[in-house]
Amino acid sequence: MAKKVIGNLKLRIPAGRATAGPPVGSTLGQWGLNMMDFINPFNEATKSDMGKDVIVHLQVFEDRTFSWKSLGQPVDDAIRSAIGIKKGSGKPHSEKVGKITRAQLATIAEMKKDQLNANDEDGRIKIIAGTARSMGVEVVG
Repeated sequence: MAKKVIGNLKLRIPAGRATAGPPVGSTLGQWGLNMMDFINPFNEATKSDMGKDVIVHLQVFEDRTFSWKSLGQPVDDAIRSAIGIKKGSGKPHSEKVGKITRAQLATIAEMKKDQLNANDEDGRIKIIAGTARSMGVEVVG
């Protein structure tokens, strides 16, 4: 019989640098989970992505066990690093902060292909392009 899920958590954690402090410790602590059962495997699994933030989904079960899945770098972070900007525009439709090419969009779409709700590569690229436009990044080429 499957375990009953009592919580679904979503965290944004620096890759390879999870600690018992916030945000990991405070979030897992309030669910009564053993932090080190998450921190050590997470740091080991994400040490190749050091310097990037990683999205993690945790499922908490009623017997105080959990399962987790790393979704990798968020799309907005990937766009910012691809074009070399610090942040998106506060007024994305009138103030542009950079330009991104279709090739760069395709690279990001390939990296996120398992998490995007699209039927083909063109659909994935359109999703990433929409995120870029909402950040004030102009899509060229």
